[in-house]
Amino acid sequence: MKRFRLAAPLAAAVVALLPGTATADVTYPDPQPITGQQIIHDPTVIHLKSGGYVAYSTGGIIGARTSKDRVRWDDAGNAFAEPPSWWYEYNGTGDPWAPDISYRAGRYWLYYAVSSWGTNHSAIGVATSPTGLPGTWTDHGKAFTSETTDSWNAIDPAVIQADGRLWMSFGSYWTGIRMVELDPRTGEAVQDAPVHHLATRPDAPYAVEGPYIVKHGRYYYLFASYDACCQGVNSTYKIRVARATSVTGPYTDSTGKPLLEGGGDLLLAGHGRFVGTGGESIFKDRGRDVLAYHYYDAEDAGTPKLGLNPLSWKRDGWPVVL
Repeated sequence: MKRFRLAAPLAAAVVALLPGTATADVTYPDPQPITGQQIIHDPTVIHLKSGGYVAYSTGGIIGARTSKDRVRWDDAGNAFAEPPSWWYEYNGTGDPWAPDISYRAGRYWLYYAVSSWGTNHSAIGVATSPTGLPGTWTDHGKAFTSETTDSWNAIDPAVIQADGRLWMSFGSYWTGIRMVELDPRTGEAVQDAPVHHLATRPDAPYAVEGPYIVKHGRYYYLFASYDACCQGVNSTYKIRVARATSVTGPYTDSTGKPLLEGGGDLLLAGHGRFVGTGGESIFKDRGRDVLAYHYYDAEDAGTPKLGLNPLSWKRDGWPVVL
C-alpha cells in the first residue's frame, strides 16, 4: 500500500499559481458513477484483450475486481491462490501492496510490493499471466529490492516501455521517486543498473510516492501522490504531475520548477465527499486515457473507493481530469 513510510512519523475553473510552486485554485470533477464492489485501494486497471476490465489493489491480499462495462464492478477474489512464501521475508502476514498491471510480449505482467510500516527493507515482485485474470498468475519472485542501507524504498512499482527499453519507476518517502531499468526477458532489474532520481521534496519526511509515467506526444508525464494516505477522512493525498523529454528526467512542472526541487502541478485533490485522492494509475480504454485512483468517502466513514475519470490533454500538452 502507498503508505506513510517513515518510522517517525477537470475541468479547471481558475488557475492561480502561487509563488514558487505550481499549485492551482480549481474546481475538481467528481469520479464517474460506478456500482457493485466499489471498495479499493491503490487501483491498477487494464482493459483485457479478451474484453472487459480487471482491477487489482492493495488490501491484505492483491484483491481483484472485474467489470464488463467499467461501471459495475464485481469482487473477483485474489490475484494469487496463496501468497508466495518469500513475501514473509518482508512482513509477517504476507501482505502485498500497490500492484501494477501491464501487457507486453503476449503476456500480462503484474508488479507489486512487499514491505512493512516504517522500513525500507522492501521488495518488488513480478508475476505473469496469459489472461490477466485472478488465479492465473505465476509468481517469478523478486524483481528489485531495497535495504535499510539504501536511500530509497522499493515499493509502489509502475512499468513503462520507452525507446525500446523497459523501465520501472518506484518509491515512497525516503528520497522520493526513483527509476531502474528492467530486463525485458525476465522482468527483473538489470544487474548493477543505475538508480535514477526523479522526484523528491525539500521538506522531511519527503511525502511523495506512488509514481506512474505515461508518454503523450513528445513528453513523458510523471504522476505521483503527495502527502498522507491511509487515514480515512483525515487523509491529505493529492495527485501532482510534471513532464520530461526523457523517461529518466529531469521532470519539471508547468512553471519550470524541477520535481527534484519540490515542483509539480496539482492535478487532482480532495473535494466534497471525495477525500484524499491518490494511489493513481492510468490505462487506455478504446484509445482514451483513464485515470484510476482511490478516494476516502466522507459520507461512508472514510471507506476507500474506486475513482475513475477520463484524462484529457490540453493544447499545451498538460493533462486535465474530466
